[in-house]
Amino acid sequence: MPKRSCVVVACAAAGVALLSSQSFVPAPKAYSRAQISAVAGSAAALGAAPAFADEIGEAAKRLSKASYPFLQEIDWNSYVYQVKPGSASALEWLKAIDKAIVMGTAMDSRLLKAAVIAHSNAIRSVDANGVTSLSDYTAVNEGIGRIVASVPKAMVMDVYNAFDALTPSKDISEYMMSKVNSNDAKTAYLAFMEFKGVVENNQVTKAALPYPAAASAKLSKISEAAATLSAASYPFAKDVDWTSDLFTKPLPGATAPKLLQAVDKALIMGAAMDGKLLKEAGEAHHKAIASVDANGMTSQGDWEAILASLGKVFASVPAEKTMATFNAFGALTSPVIPNNIFQTVTDGNAIAAFQAFLKFKDVVRGGI
Repeated sequence: MPKRSCVVVACAAAGVALLSSQSFVPAPKAYSRAQISAVAGSAAALGAAPAFADEIGEAAKRLSKASYPFLQEIDWNSYVYQVKPGSASALEWLKAIDKAIVMGTAMDSRLLKAAVIAHSNAIRSVDANGVTSLSDYTAVNEGIGRIVASVPKAMVMDVYNAFDALTPSKDISEYMMSKVNSNDAKTAYLAFMEFKGVVENNQVTKAALPYPAAASAKLSKISEAAATLSAASYPFAKDVDWTSDLFTKPLPGATAPKLLQAVDKALIMGAAMDGKLLKEAGEAHHKAIASVDANGMTSQGDWEAILASLGKVFASVPAEKTMATFNAFGALTSPVIPNNIFQTVTDGNAIAAFQAFLKFKDVVRGGI
């Protein structure tokens, strides 16, 4: 599948971490460390929503103060966070990601945008050990609480259960617990449980109504260009082995600090995206995943819808933000990687797709 718009994915993943708690699902002995680590590392958000400001904000302060010693003990520069846990296939992970997309698409757009800004702020205060400041960590927890509270609990639990089923929780939690002070981890977990209760008490029972589809002459031109790109690139897309584990492996030579700086560029771009178009992109990806075949390829109609939705969200941000993201990730990628991947597809199909993409890019650069 093509690249997901970064805001929805980042914040949806944060929501998974937040609501994984024993009042929603049983908490086995090995559960506490794994989930607390996820919460501490999800660094997703700050939201200034008055509706949640008092209870969730105050609870976030208590959680942050109690869990910060634990946070500081984690080796955030470790290679382990770039490695896919377990043996689940690419298609199994895709189905789990779909649950995160559904949840992220339902989140309050204002809170979602503020959440990503908090991610970016927290990255800027990260020290040499990968730990953000206490104040930014507090803002992160506050924002996570608010975006999770903006969707029904059932959506959050769908995400948690989907990823939990793919992860060897006991082995991971025992290993991670061995790397920190167990008392600090337990203190953090208890504080998290209290925070989770506050979030649940403020959680909506129904998802917000979907926005009406965005429309304008420029958006229509992007849709038309996407149809042309889809026709030219679909043979190439079908050549790609989407079930390969290559796409879940770490980029060679990309260290955690370098990746974090690249992610920051994506967060900045994502926070600037039009909220209505972002939701439409999430919905397009969800629909496309439903039509994926055994080779991991979606239908041509859904492929076209994805290209159109991505073109529109990219057109909704200044070109310099998009290029900053492209350049940041491009700097992390060895030229050997695209050269090797090129060898796995039909030359003519790849070239035709690239030429069509360049024309599509020019239409998108026109903005909305």
